[in-house]
Amino acid sequence: MKLIKYTLVVLSLMMAVTSCQDALQLSPEDYYGDGNFWQNEAQVNNFMVGMHKQFRDNQFMFVRLGEMRGGGFSNIDRMNTSLNELPIIEQRIDENSSGVTSWAGMYGPILQINLFISKVNEIGFLSADKRDYLLAQAHALRAYYYFQLLRTYGGVPIRTEPEVSNGITDPLALQKARSTEAEVLSLIKEDVNKSVTLFGNSAVPADKSLWNRHASLMLKGEVYLWSAKVYNTTADLAEAKTALNAITGTSLQPSFANVFSYGNKNNNEIILAIRYRVGEEEMSNVANFTYSLFNFDNLHVKDSTTTSPTLVDPIAIGAPNSKQIIQRYAYTFELFQSYQPGDKRRNVTFYDFYKTSEGTPPIVTIRNTVLVKFLGTIDANKRWFSDDWTVYRESERLLMLAEIANAEGSDPGSFIKLVRDRAFAPDADPSPFVNGSKDANELAIFAERSKEFVYEGKRWYDARRMKYGNDPLVFISTSHPYGVLDKTTQSYKVLWPVESAIWTNDPLVVQTSGYPSAKP
Repeated sequence: MKLIKYTLVVLSLMMAVTSCQDALQLSPEDYYGDGNFWQNEAQVNNFMVGMHKQFRDNQFMFVRLGEMRGGGFSNIDRMNTSLNELPIIEQRIDENSSGVTSWAGMYGPILQINLFISKVNEIGFLSADKRDYLLAQAHALRAYYYFQLLRTYGGVPIRTEPEVSNGITDPLALQKARSTEAEVLSLIKEDVNKSVTLFGNSAVPADKSLWNRHASLMLKGEVYLWSAKVYNTTADLAEAKTALNAITGTSLQPSFANVFSYGNKNNNEIILAIRYRVGEEEMSNVANFTYSLFNFDNLHVKDSTTTSPTLVDPIAIGAPNSKQIIQRYAYTFELFQSYQPGDKRRNVTFYDFYKTSEGTPPIVTIRNTVLVKFLGTIDANKRWFSDDWTVYRESERLLMLAEIANAEGSDPGSFIKLVRDRAFAPDADPSPFVNGSKDANELAIFAERSKEFVYEGKRWYDARRMKYGNDPLVFISTSHPYGVLDKTTQSYKVLWPVESAIWTNDPLVVQTSGYPSAKP
């Protein structure tokens, strides 16, 4: 039962900390039980390392929840292989096919954070500054996980105490109903504000894979922007703007490619990133967005107007020691086509190729793209997908400020210009942004975000938050091309369903409103 698993999860992290250290190339320690673990600062620091490792383990879930339903993923097989997770991509989710299970796996990390907060508040050997810094990280991490849950499910059970560690092991006592969306949002705001306060004026570390003050300010800006636009709490726009403007010292990289380059980790654009390194850990799911050599060699061309030369391995996926790769996910070709000529983001993000028929002129039969953003590096003749995955960066701060300006009725052009100028540099922007109506500006900002943040887990959330008129962009409209849900028949699908196993094991949990359920 999931409730029994819940009672075990808090007891397991002590053992997991050792494996977390190994994964992050830290010296392993012996196993410590709860009774003698929290005895020195090194143990507390290692627990925080373990929580960051769990954060990294959830990277692809963040992509799945934040992007797969946003309209940028294709459901068309273009390489004679089956694509994964089509029910999510095609919005075919319900109680029996929920897309993700067990609350997307978010409560495991939350329980460890709850334990950490409880213990760090109890122990007396940490300096006040060290305690505040660690608690600032923990409260930010918990806010981030609950923000994912809020934007996915709406109201969810709220757990902020380490119940099992406190002696509560009765499965019935651990049952908990879903709180309201307002209650979950209130918890998120409380946590992120506490994080910002506890960080104080602490310096941002050079290692931007660790949660830091600027990351908490970005999260606060995003949370309050969501609150203002999704829940119509317009006063929160000012809170969001204040938080984002409090971030200083960041700057756009001169070229878009520099942001993600393996040799340019911790650059000035990065605010928070999930760390990957050769020989340690790689973002292996990126491989499933590229091609498989066995049905690629000599069958595709780069130029859709010619039949030759044929391509063999243009992005060096098949380095001699690399494993076999199969394309299981694809972005729509329309997304590739949405980039204007000269936009450097296009070829940093995608590699396009074609299959054509014989004849003059050749006829294109297949148009395909693969993801080359986050492609990593080759080391010892092996492809390592070890670029860092960006959680927050300067260009998002600018585009959120643009969105806030537009919501306030101001001209968002100064923020959009910085992002577009970098996209076309060193050339001039061929079609600079021109301030228009609020709806037109909103579409322009969404278009920039769609091109800027491919595979960064943003587009589904953007489509839910951003609006045309009174409707979020997620709804199909004759006024824009971005909708994916029919407002009349599918409006309930802005939130995800829970699988029946959840309410079977915890009868207090009800199905997400609108979804048919077998729950008695």
